[in-house]
Amino acid sequence: MDFFRPCVAVLLFLSVGLVACAIADEVAPERRYEHGPDSSRREGVPRGTVTTHEWKDSKVYPGTVRRYCVYVPAQYSPGKPAALMVFQDGHAYVSETGDMRVPIVFDNLIHSGDMPVTIGVFVDPGHKKEQLPEKPGWDPQPENRSVEYDTLSSDYAEFLLSEILPEVAKQYPFTDDSEGRAICGMSSGGICAFTVAWERPDAFRKVLSHIGSFTNIRGGDAYPGILRKAEKRPLRVFLQDGSNDLDNAHGNWWLGNQQMAAALKFREYDHQFVTGDGGHNGNHGGAILPDSLRWLWRDYRFPD
Repeated sequence: MDFFRPCVAVLLFLSVGLVACAIADEVAPERRYEHGPDSSRREGVPRGTVTTHEWKDSKVYPGTVRRYCVYVPAQYSPGKPAALMVFQDGHAYVSETGDMRVPIVFDNLIHSGDMPVTIGVFVDPGHKKEQLPEKPGWDPQPENRSVEYDTLSSDYAEFLLSEILPEVAKQYPFTDDSEGRAICGMSSGGICAFTVAWERPDAFRKVLSHIGSFTNIRGGDAYPGILRKAEKRPLRVFLQDGSNDLDNAHGNWWLGNQQMAAALKFREYDHQFVTGDGGHNGNHGGAILPDSLRWLWRDYRFPD
């Protein structure tokens, strides 16, 4: 009997270890994050204005029609430089009742001096229809979204720089300083934001990606390897993702974002990776948006 006692002890140890590993491997339940005070209207804070526009004459994406909105802060003056921030899936960011609430956050942070006076441009993906759907949103799904957002090329950057932004600048001039230009998106819009800055760091040097689709929808899973070997770009990158993000035939979003963060760290990029237990939605990214913007715009000063 004495012979079996060590064996039993080993088996018990292994069993406990396997159970512990299984528990460690379990993903925590999806968490809901609360918005902070910077995401709510405050008395005495000047409000910017938001206007809605249509774009039907795209040369880069012919046959598409889309909405875009322009936010102009109350402190904006045409005679002074303004920073620029462009948002993909613009309807999800410009809504004051959704997860992101960008106009409210911008008003509060610009007023407090935590970010520069910034023009916001909120661009929706292209519909391949003669007329826009009655309301902005995901339903019906914009047919050209994946082509625009998930493709690893300079096409979408060209679309912004040659079509949408010159139209905005006619009425609201903004800075030519690439350090004063940021770009943001969620899911496929997140990888799109990174692609724009990656392809055109002369135009955008600040990236904010929420639950970015760094997966194989159209080859985006290659980015971590590309980052490790390519010439380093002058970019500042903020990534957000949660352990309950998608896992499907295109890949695992949580792992994809971890790989991106590891590659950015390896190449010593100026970056931040904020993780949580959220799913494939804007809740966590919206809750931390004020602090994300503070980090992204820290130390920026308008050129003399």
